[in-house]
Amino acid sequence: MRRLECLIPPPLVALIVALGMWGAAYVMAPLSAPRWLMEDAALALGTAGVALAAAGVLAFRAAGANINPHHVDRGEALVTSGVYRFTRNPMYLGITLVLCGYAAYLSRPVDLLGPAIFLAYLSRFQVAPEERAMRAKFGAAYADYARATRRWL
Repeated sequence: MRRLECLIPPPLVALIVALGMWGAAYVMAPLSAPRWLMEDAALALGTAGVALAAAGVLAFRAAGANINPHHVDRGEALVTSGVYRFTRNPMYLGITLVLCGYAAYLSRPVDLLGPAIFLAYLSRFQVAPEERAMRAKFGAAYADYARATRRWL
């Protein structure tokens, strides 16, 4: 299973999950909720997700940190400020919110599995290796940060 760690970039994983959600939308009937409500929820979740992910990227760039998910061992800086005060994974959480927005847009209960699958995959194959690399590189500073800041929310 270690072969799969950091193999597929998280945005590509999200695209694969979104395609699965799109396909699954044809299996079930949509919710009976008003369409405008689902579209508003989709827009709110998607906007929040993009903003959160962008804030994470900007914080990484400002600190000169490595943003390449394939090279988690090349972290130059431990970013703990900005949005990283609230979550250790704002970029991944942002993508998850975008997938939640897409699920709202599709309006099928089965599509709520998409964000859950994305988080489960990332937790095992992306976040776990990243955390190991951060512990190895930054030691006690990362351990303190991890204790003080939630992984997701």
